[in-house]
Amino acid sequence: MKKASERQEILTIEEVRLVSDLRIMHSKVNELAQIISVLKRHHPEMAIRQYADQKMLDDDIRRVDEIYLWFISLKEEMRIRLARK
Repeated sequence: MKKASERQEILTIEEVRLVSDLRIMHSKVNELAQIISVLKRHHPEMAIRQYADQKMLDDDIRRVDEIYLWFISLKEEMRIRLARK
């Protein structure tokens, strides 16, 4: 019988970096969701629009849209792969 450590797959440096980057991404997505939740809970949407730097808000919206579309493409690729099985 093999020891538990011998059965585990050894990751390459690139795989370790990817796992690390994904963990950072998960943390930052959660952080962004929490910040937005607090803004929505404590401030009226009209006030957020009134006091926001409009150019920065527009840039933030554009960047979040790009991130959202990337997540959607990942989800769609996963759905296609699962359908092939």
